[in-house]
Amino acid sequence: MPITKRKNSPEKEELLENGDTLAEIGSSNIKGDEVNIAVLLFLYTLQGIPLGLAAAVPMLLQNRGITYTQQAEFSLVYWPFSLKLLWAPVVDAFYWPNFGRRKTWLVPVQYLIGLVMIIMSSNVTGWLGSETDTPSMMLLTSSFMFLNFLAATQDIAVDGWALTMLKRCNVGHASTCNTVGQTAGYFLGYVLFLALESPYFCNKYLRSAPEDTGMVTLASFLLFWGWIFIATTTLIAIFKHEANEDTTNNRQNQPKNMKDIVNAYKQLYTIVKLPAVQTLALVLFTAKLGFCASDAVSGLKLVEAGVPREDLALLAVPLVPVQIIMPVILAKHTTGPAPFTLWLKAFPLRLLVGPLVALLVALTPSLLGDSGPSYSYLFILMSLYVFHQTCLYCMFVAVMAFYAKVSDPTVGGTYMTLLNTVSNLGTNWPNTLALWAIDHLTFKRCTAPLNDNTCSSVEETELCKSADGTCEIRMDGFYIETVLCLIVGYLWLQWGRPTINRLQRLPPSAWQIGRNR
Repeated sequence: MPITKRKNSPEKEELLENGDTLAEIGSSNIKGDEVNIAVLLFLYTLQGIPLGLAAAVPMLLQNRGITYTQQAEFSLVYWPFSLKLLWAPVVDAFYWPNFGRRKTWLVPVQYLIGLVMIIMSSNVTGWLGSETDTPSMMLLTSSFMFLNFLAATQDIAVDGWALTMLKRCNVGHASTCNTVGQTAGYFLGYVLFLALESPYFCNKYLRSAPEDTGMVTLASFLLFWGWIFIATTTLIAIFKHEANEDTTNNRQNQPKNMKDIVNAYKQLYTIVKLPAVQTLALVLFTAKLGFCASDAVSGLKLVEAGVPREDLALLAVPLVPVQIIMPVILAKHTTGPAPFTLWLKAFPLRLLVGPLVALLVALTPSLLGDSGPSYSYLFILMSLYVFHQTCLYCMFVAVMAFYAKVSDPTVGGTYMTLLNTVSNLGTNWPNTLALWAIDHLTFKRCTAPLNDNTCSSVEETELCKSADGTCEIRMDGFYIETVLCLIVGYLWLQWGRPTINRLQRLPPSAWQIGRNR
């Protein structure tokens, strides 16, 4: 599922506030900026590749005998993008002026991404395991987490460079490059990879004679993109020049940089001290507990039930235009004084997705044919996916509009980034918890005649297998978790609705940091 994010770095707001507001710099005119826009689009596309591959790996692992607890362990790879605010001020402040403020970080980080991908390509097949060997979850998790840490650092550098690479009248196109480029990169790393890796898809649509393997492997895909990163980074390092923002040498500039870093963290602390922000952070950090079973587990359960993983990945393709059009359609509902109202209306509908998808998971084994999912089944699956994505985007657009409404313009970039960080963490930790809890909520029984063997541990599972038995699921934890999420979501709404309405009624002064400085 494509990841959508909005990023406002502190330096972005500073640039626009120091006399260069979008209203003052005139209408957009891309003449002369065509190459710069193409470069930004390509850099953001590269950024999406590791994210897409990280989303594809759980699908590859699902039918290789790993537990949901191990899936929860791998879900930690998404956390660097949610935590990049912690090191963004360092990336903004330390650089080599003669090489370029953003290139100082972009070039070595992208070289590292390419090198890590090439090294991973030599080992990842063994890490994924086989019919006889279990996957090496620690190596997979640590390597993809490091890859996403590098991609998040690249993201900080590209965001900053976009503001000086483009002409002032074209700065608004940076967000378009971000959205389109990262979506395209995610599509390549997730949808395209899973399609080309799948023997089922390749034999059905791309080959005249069937084969037992797909057209690519994770190893070959990583190797290809690793060399793409290295080759394109070399071209950027040589041919793409960056305006020198400093008039002093690097040694003279260091004390100022350290002061900038300290000020950036002081700003964050001042914002966090606001009671309104603390209440909003609690809302954002807990709101998605009701959705975590459907968001994090349902796709894996559908794969486990027999739905080809490439069919699930391809569901995202028809919705790409919707992702672009929907914010425009919803704008009229979020431009008023209470943009969070749309969020509250979509919340119970999104809660409804949980039991609906659980019902579909339960019926999937009986609905699938011998030749794979029928068109009627795919239509049902697509309808449910569209319903889920519509609810998700209503909530996303509404909450982003609320951020823009309440953020203190004197530190707007830092303010927005902080709220986005809390919101992203509010998505990650419930999803990790949901994956971890599945195994602990699932009740099994060994089919061999052993007394009280519930397959609740590795030892009991091995004992069952040694007695020629299998661990049969009596109650799937996914259904228990779905019910729990529905209850938790309903109870949360009883507290969340009046809390959010109270936040929307607060005066602008409640969100300003001037009185706390």
